[in-house]
Amino acid sequence: MTDVDIRRILTSVRTIAVVGWSPKPERASHGVAAFLKRKGYRVIPVNPGQAGQEALGEVVRASLADIGEPVDMVDIFRRSEEAGAVVDEALAGLPGLKAVWMQLGVVDEAAAGRARAKGVAVVMDRCPAIEMPRLGL
Repeated sequence: MTDVDIRRILTSVRTIAVVGWSPKPERASHGVAAFLKRKGYRVIPVNPGQAGQEALGEVVRASLADIGEPVDMVDIFRRSEEAGAVVDEALAGLPGLKAVWMQLGVVDEAAAGRARAKGVAVVMDRCPAIEMPRLGL
């Protein structure tokens, strides 16, 4: 994944589902979601234990299937061994999905291959809250 590819993803997406979002301010998923919201993205938090609550101006969803509207990118805060199931859920239930982003330390080459085969861009082992300032976005 080149800087040009990452820049293209981050400048083309508008709605991001954050899977594994936490209400705890000290958690990375909370901070990154808040950062993306401040940068002007619509951020939809996904966490089954927090479903129905409000965060970032949105209702927290239990799963991607519960979103029911277009999502451009799924940002995954789950362990590598759980990422594949999230990618599969996204591919099955989010028509028009442009990108899957796996956070720092999250890598699943098989899931990435399935996403790319469907024309979905994939970023692994990176964080948009690091990449955006680095790229001047």
